[in-house]
Amino acid sequence: MVTPVNPPPIPPASPPPLTHAWQRADPAQPGPPPQSGLGPSLSEGVRVRVLRAAHGDRRAATELASVLTERQLTGLDPLPAQPPVLLRAYRQEVRALPDSTRFLLLLAAADQHPVATHAYLRAVTAAGIDTRPLDAAEAAGLAHATADGIVFRDPWTRIAAYETVRPSDRREVHQLLARVLRGEGEEPRRAWHHGAAALGPSRRLAARLRVAADRARDTGEHALACALVERAAALAPDPHDRALLLARAATDAWHSGDTDRARRLAAATPDDALSGLLALRAGNATDAFDALLTAAVRCAGGARGADGTVDRGAGARGTAGPVSVGESQTASARPETGAAVHLLARVTEAAIYTGDLRRCREAAAVADRLGIVPPGTLGGLAAAFEGRYEDARDVLEAAAGRCGPGGDPTLLIHAGIAALMLGDHTRAASATVRAAASARARGETVTVPQAMEFRVYAEFWTGRTRAAEADTLDALRQAYATGQDNGACHLQAALAMFAALTGDEEVCLERAEAVRTYALARGLGLPAALALFALAFLDLGAGRFAASAARLRALAGFGPGHGHRAIRHLATPLYVEAAVRSGDTRVARAAHADYDRWARTIRSADDLALSARCHALLASGPEAVEHYRTALDLHASGTRDFERARTELLFGGALRRLRRRTEARDRLHSALEAFEHFGSPKCAAQARAELRVLGEPASPARGVDDLAARLTAQQLMVARMAAEGATNREIAARLLLSPRTIDHHLRGVFARLGIRSRIELVRMLGEG
Repeated sequence: MVTPVNPPPIPPASPPPLTHAWQRADPAQPGPPPQSGLGPSLSEGVRVRVLRAAHGDRRAATELASVLTERQLTGLDPLPAQPPVLLRAYRQEVRALPDSTRFLLLLAAADQHPVATHAYLRAVTAAGIDTRPLDAAEAAGLAHATADGIVFRDPWTRIAAYETVRPSDRREVHQLLARVLRGEGEEPRRAWHHGAAALGPSRRLAARLRVAADRARDTGEHALACALVERAAALAPDPHDRALLLARAATDAWHSGDTDRARRLAAATPDDALSGLLALRAGNATDAFDALLTAAVRCAGGARGADGTVDRGAGARGTAGPVSVGESQTASARPETGAAVHLLARVTEAAIYTGDLRRCREAAAVADRLGIVPPGTLGGLAAAFEGRYEDARDVLEAAAGRCGPGGDPTLLIHAGIAALMLGDHTRAASATVRAAASARARGETVTVPQAMEFRVYAEFWTGRTRAAEADTLDALRQAYATGQDNGACHLQAALAMFAALTGDEEVCLERAEAVRTYALARGLGLPAALALFALAFLDLGAGRFAASAARLRALAGFGPGHGHRAIRHLATPLYVEAAVRSGDTRVARAAHADYDRWARTIRSADDLALSARCHALLASGPEAVEHYRTALDLHASGTRDFERARTELLFGGALRRLRRRTEARDRLHSALEAFEHFGSPKCAAQARAELRVLGEPASPARGVDDLAARLTAQQLMVARMAAEGATNREIAARLLLSPRTIDHHLRGVFARLGIRSRIELVRMLGEG
């Protein structure tokens, strides 16, 4: 007797990406609706994904949120796949229609979701179906016909139209759609309909669906590949095959950006690699490291001992020499080695997130034992942690060199990270931009915000704060929508850094506090260190030198939630400045000695310039002047224009104290102009204060016609949204801030512009 296997219900958690009723028509202003209605217990990432799963329907979202478990509310478990009870009302509306109308709606629904096959009109023509019964659906307001097919009132109506019928009717429409899909490239969609129409397990049909999924994957259609492989798993008679297929479907769901679906599928498979990857982006980074390293060892034939350490006698047997990450694409003769290489790249990402020295060393040792050249970022981190700076430079240079067009997005991201560690921001920006482009071309939606996580460093240091802040907010929304809460935490830390640079204390404190709370719970050393760095930068700009030095000193520690080697090197020049200004230079000299050795080893013009600036701060009189001149000469060959302006500010102050008034004025005016361009009002105020001491009238902030010079980047965004009519709560939701912070921003905007109402703001922006 054949056991029926009905087509799976349409999953509400896989909607068309990010086009919701609550969004404004302006594509430059995407974002979730206000937080009211979903409750304060939801984390930001869960709130965004609940709305996405509910197709933007507020009632459905509220209903779905009310049934979430504690772990789902905090993002530790995936959202449920079942549609909410709200569907009952939709089903009643569909059941009230005539059978002929319901059949046409069923045909359209099966053609659109979860796999869009664009065959409805061909099916109607081929079968000679009378479409006049659609009038009843139009009269009921459920759907209407267009030249391209049927448009449903909303996704829930489409789901109800598909589910509110007999299984035999669903099989009939799938068979009809399969018959008319005969065009070039339509085999994956034809296979989908054949699979959806299957009565029971079929090894032959499961194999056909696997092949169709491979074709879809090759063209970057990961959502289609996921649907095909998941259906193949339902039809596979062998439990082992079923588990492998579910793991493959989870990977495709992950690449398509549907992380909740990926996590639900992964839960049905004992796959360490998959569990580790998902934990890396949304769970505990230290757990992710352990799972991924275990999977890499197992993949290469090795194993870990019962105590969790690596068995150095296993896994390396049979390897034919070391294999590098760059060779993994051509390692088809040894697929297990190529997979292990890729897993070690993911292990490296976990090590970077944690900043844990012990784990970096362990991963490097495993790679060495397996005969695999580890990713340059892993080798570079391990060598840098141990003070082997020449070795670190060599492996990082090799990794950063792999940033040409095309290529694997993961390897391009690693090239960008390596370039950042070497102080090469131009190469870092190029590699991460190409990584995002390659991910989009391959349909790997989930990788795009990850590339942006590291691109923002280059944009921050080169002073492109306004454009970078807008890009980072967009990446933050993508990270939340695709369930990558760890990546979102990293991006929040970057936004705290931007707020510190622009002197926006309230936003910096709010974002940094959120980052530190989340990061410490998830073992994320990198975002935690970056948030601490942002707070220290804020303190330094506000003249709180001792507080800044204390925060920066804490970055010298290692391990999750403490310090991080990469951030430590970024922070050293600021630490020297804060320590000198607070009268504590003993530790600063030791920190600078280590930083100077790093700068001389990697030969980065920017790092050498900052080291020369540290020399100047630690010196006095004519010796300091010469070091400042050396720093500015080196800055001319670098890309960190904001730091060049800060060097000019410090140099101008030193020249003033030496009574070299003419050159001091020149340096301070140059610094002031740069700070106004970068939108850094607190640094600009310091330059003006120095000029006032010289008796020089500093140029005031620019006029009404240049609002960007009078407002911080965040204030300008808030002002524009308010002028468009958005409420404080709506603005808060778009910028992922609290309404209280938005109110603070608007009061600041009104004060800076000398106005008292939104009407005046609209008029001023219109004139500008």
